Amino acid sequence: MPHTAEWKVRLHLFEDEDGTTKAHLVLETGTSALTGHGTAHCHPADANVPEIGDELAAGRAMNDLARQLLNIAERDIEGMGAQRPSRRLTGWPT
Repeated sequence: MPHTAEWKVRLHLFEDEDGTTKAHLVLETGTSALTGHGTAHCHPADANVPEIGDELAAGRAMNDLARQLLNIAERDIEGMGAQRPSRRLTGWPT
C-alpha cells in the first residue's frame, strides 16, 4: 500500500549580542512537532563570516533533529516487538 506524507520544516537563524549564531529548527509532521537546536561561535581571531556561522548552527540543529527522529523510530520499532538495531562502530578495528 503506497504511502505519501509531507512534513514541513522551518529554520530560524539569529545572532545574539554575544556574537553566537543560533538555529531553531521546527519539523511539523501534521500530527506532532519536533524542535532541533544548534549554535556556532566565531573565534575572536577568525574573520567574521556570518554565512559560516549560519551553516554551522543550521547543520548542528539538523543533526540534533536527526538524532531525535532516529531515537523515536527505534522506540517505535521496539514497541512493535522488534529488537533495537545494533549500533555499528566506524573506523579502524583495534
